[in-house]
Amino acid sequence: MLDIKYVKENRSVVKKAVEDKQLSGSVDIDLLVDTYDKYTELLKKVEGHRSLRNSLSKDVAKVAGQEKEKLLVEAKKIKEELGVWEDELKILKDKIDEIMLWVPNVPAADVPIGKDETGNVTLKKVGNLPEFDFTPKDHLELGESLGIIDVKRGAKIAGFRGYFLVGAGMLLEQAVLKYALDFMVKQGFTPMNVPVMVDKKWMTGTGYFPWGKEDHYQTQDDQALVGTAEVSLTSYYADEVLEEKDLPVKLVGQSPCFRREIGSYGKDTKGIFRIHYFNKVEQVVLVSDDEAVSREWHDKMLGYVETILQDFKLSYRVLLMCTGDMGAMQRKKYDVETWFPAQNNYRETHSDSYFLDYQSRRLNIKYRDSKGNLKYVGTLNNTVAATPRLVAAILENYQQKDGSVTVPEVLRAYTGFDVIRRK
Repeated sequence: MLDIKYVKENRSVVKKAVEDKQLSGSVDIDLLVDTYDKYTELLKKVEGHRSLRNSLSKDVAKVAGQEKEKLLVEAKKIKEELGVWEDELKILKDKIDEIMLWVPNVPAADVPIGKDETGNVTLKKVGNLPEFDFTPKDHLELGESLGIIDVKRGAKIAGFRGYFLVGAGMLLEQAVLKYALDFMVKQGFTPMNVPVMVDKKWMTGTGYFPWGKEDHYQTQDDQALVGTAEVSLTSYYADEVLEEKDLPVKLVGQSPCFRREIGSYGKDTKGIFRIHYFNKVEQVVLVSDDEAVSREWHDKMLGYVETILQDFKLSYRVLLMCTGDMGAMQRKKYDVETWFPAQNNYRETHSDSYFLDYQSRRLNIKYRDSKGNLKYVGTLNNTVAATPRLVAAILENYQQKDGSVTVPEVLRAYTGFDVIRRK
């Protein structure tokens, strides 16, 4: 969340962020600031009464007789008033905390203003689009003909958007994930197997609640299934103090991810592109509170993803997301979209974001700088590889005229085979 003092001092900036991120109606910044003003005024009165109460307690012990009785009457009155004010103070504080959860992050100065995906800006396109001397098939047709994707039995077992990856399909998925994980470990990231069922406070701490509450599965034990390993990785150091010399903290996690896809009714219903369950390798970095450092790492994390896609020899483009399509939490966000020949279009496979201290304030993750000052860390995250989307992209881009699919060269040592053919 933002610093409430920042919100008060930059009310117009925050109100514009609410408007630009298409969140008008979800939060009232004027109400928040007015409530905060009432809280601070009442807090002064409470602190004054607490001081007076303590002073009277000391005085009562020093006197006797009528003077003591007089002080006891006064102390009782102050105690009663203090009790009423402290109750009011708690109500105001709870109201502030509730509203603050709905206040979005302020976009960086170079983020384009836009209502939706039409406002996104293409920064670059990389790679030559594959050319075929035949009409390319989509990943589902390829997968079914090769016997490596089964959505019919998937739907039978798991319902709509259920799927099986079978044989070479499952091995190809594992190859993509293992290659991505190995690559990140070589970049100095610590690999982690993370919890995927977490207490809801960590969903709130990372900002997925309250906005995305409807899009996440929740259990009868009042926990939630994560939609990304980012939740567990970023929350790892919650309520802890790091040392500046240990920054940046570089974590990479592999996990299953769960999403209800509430807002995607009717979208991508064919194949394994938009599904309720998938596997992902995710990178998270914690840095100092210098925005220049966050921006440097934002681009560096994008570079890791680009290297992997280039290793796979997949064509892609990088988008700078506009205010209306970047999400409430992000300060700045890139999307990477990989080319899907059968769709004749680029489709999202990665998201790269930085937040400054927006998440760390919620999670209470601080570090001690060289002068001994405590500051909140900056947080960043980016997809490294998400399957089966990348599997689908590989199938479509590496398909052959005879219906077989060639395995990207860098993955062959992981799969143990060079090509996937009909059995």
